[in-house]
Amino acid sequence: MNEIEILTERIKLRLITFSDLNSIHKLHSLPETDEFNALGIPEDIEETKSIITPWIAENKLSKIKNYTFAIENRLDREFIGLFGLKLGTEKYKRAEVWYKIHSDFWKKGYATESLKAVINFGFENLKLHRIEAGCAVENIGSIKVLEKSGMLREGRLRQVLPLKSGWSDNFEYSILETDERKK
Repeated sequence: MNEIEILTERIKLRLITFSDLNSIHKLHSLPETDEFNALGIPEDIEETKSIITPWIAENKLSKIKNYTFAIENRLDREFIGLFGLKLGTEKYKRAEVWYKIHSDFWKKGYATESLKAVINFGFENLKLHRIEAGCAVENIGSIKVLEKSGMLREGRLRQVLPLKSGWSDNFEYSILETDERKK
């Protein structure tokens, strides 16, 4: 089992396990966290288990291509959300990030703190050149997180996200290893 942890002042990002199933199911079942997410709300906990089973299997590989982290409070180990880092083809040294934060923890800086920590992990530990993220154009909270973390908006993809509300445009963001990083 890989014991990868990313620590900041307030949070710990660690690879998810089946012990996170109930917390992840609650997170995925919240309508407010589903609004800009294409995954959809699971019908039951078994559907959530089927979603996270390959994520957990991937986390156990000797060479991980898709990291899925639980974000937890360092003080009380309370579950805050999920964070993903999906590596692309090795030649291009790039990855894509995604995150889903429980609404109880919105507007408290946890997503930004997590993103900055994963950006540093990607550049310093994984020796990436580029980290990318996408975000629905109406997802103001996520846009703020990406920009506060030093990512630059590069463009807009038209009607690429199949959301409950219909097809959504997506802003594309990135940060390069040579870009100045926010503290």
